[in-house]
Formats: sequence, C-alpha cells, structure tokens
Amino acid sequence: MPAPAAASVAALVRDAAARLAAAGVPDPDVDAELLAAHVLGAGRGAVQAAAIRGDGMDAAAAAALEELVQRRCARVPLQHLTGRAPFRHLELAVGPGVFVPRPETEMVAQLAIDALVAAAVPEPVAVDLGTGSGAIALAMATEVPHARVFAAEKSADAFVWAKENARRVGAANLTVVCADLADAFGELDGTVSVVASNPPYVPDDAIPRDPEVRRYDPPAALYGGPDGLDVVRVLSRVGLRLAHSGGVLVIEHGEWQGAAIRELLTADGWRAAATHPDLTMRDRATTALRP
Repeated sequence: MPAPAAASVAALVRDAAARLAAAGVPDPDVDAELLAAHVLGAGRGAVQAAAIRGDGMDAAAAAALEELVQRRCARVPLQHLTGRAPFRHLELAVGPGVFVPRPETEMVAQLAIDALVAAAVPEPVAVDLGTGSGAIALAMATEVPHARVFAAEKSADAFVWAKENARRVGAANLTVVCADLADAFGELDGTVSVVASNPPYVPDDAIPRDPEVRRYDPPAALYGGPDGLDVVRVLSRVGLRLAHSGGVLVIEHGEWQGAAIRELLTADGWRAAATHPDLTMRDRATTALRP
C-alpha cells in the first residue's frame, strides 16, 4: 500500500493556532509556529516558509507537535515545552524550578548595562542578586565584556539552571554562586558599580492572572510579602553595603510600586531615585545612586 500523504505544515500550524486560541493562549499563532519549529529543529521563519511552499510534516513530527499542542492548551509554559527562553541576544535554558525571564526584564538589563558601561573604572564590578536563570547577569557579562559580573541565587533548583546557562554561554567574566542575596559577596563590599535585581515583588495575597505564572513559576520567585516589597527592603540594605560611592542600584518591580520604592530607597540614604517605564509605558524599574 502507498504511504499516507504527509499532513501539510500550513494545515497543522493553522489547526494548532485555532486550538491554542480556544484555550485562551495569548499569542496562539506565534506559539503554534514556535512549537512546530521546535519539532522540526528549525527556526520560526523556516516554518513560515515551509507553510508558504506547501511542505508536508511526517507522521512522527506531526505526532510530536500534537502532544506539545495539547500540553500548551493546558497552559504549560511555551518555554517549558521548548526548553528555551529568548532574552536580548541570548537563548537561555529554562524549565521547572526557575522563573522564566520576561521581555520586560530586557529593559531592566539595559539600565544595568548602561550604568556599567558608564562606570569610571577600567574593570567595573556588577552583581545580580536573585539571578534565577542568569538572564540579567549574562546580559551584563556578554554585553560589557570588560566588566566582572557576580550572580547569586538561593534556590538550588534555579541555581542549576543559572550554572547551565553560564556554561552554555561561556562568559569567562561571570561568577555564579548559590547564596542568599541578603549576605552574598561580602568580599565585594564597597567595590560594586552596579547592583541589579529582579526580586519577587508580587504581594502575598495577589493572584497572578496568567495560569502559566500561577501554576509553574516558583512561588519564591514571585511573592514578596504583604506589600511585595520585603525583598526590596533587603536589596536596599545589601546594595548600600556592596556599592561604592556613585554606584547604581537597579530593581525591577510591579507597575504600581515605583513611588513606594523611591520613598523606601530615599529613606535608606540612596540618592536620585528614579522610576523608568518599559516599552508598554508601565513603570518597570527604579534606579538610585549610592551617596
């Protein structure tokens, strides 16, 4: 008997997108193409080209895609299914046990990178506290290669992902340690040009609206006490210990927390506290200078 005709890439992706949309996935067309790309070992552009050409997908690949689509419809994060998360120019390995880096954090990394580039020393030092997957630390290390970057992560599960990403990227100027940010890097006290962090900042009684966040992001990476600022208070004190005079603190936070964080940092002795919007014009990070 002749072999059954392969289903077309275009039809499979179209069906996947429709099912993902029905399941409430925010970007169903994008996710469908990225899942097909993962199955085919290709890029999203190659999937789009294959759909235009009318290419087929063999039965094994189609079955693999079907399984992934079912799991994505159940709101398993796309990044957990592909094992990858893009961040600036990097592609990070992620999975269960680590916070998946978000596009808005790329702007937070940019603030840290700009401050690091502007540091008036030949080999500036930067610290990323609560590094998670290593996203901000790796961005600083690779985009400011003359800097020395140190990253701390308390969670053993997340630390494994950070170490793996550091290994994959191969940034020789990055040191990753498993440590609580509250007392990390005492040997660097008073020498750091940039202290950066994307801490947990969701108030304890808030419920994230996205199932991917609610069900799969580690709670320790999300919740920051009754007002969401417990870890920010620690970061302020640690930053004052680590930073030299003129050093910069960069903290990511929720869109309604800027004023409270500016007040907190100013009360602790930081100068020139300023809040910065992300590309969607939502307040996303606050910076301050060490006096």
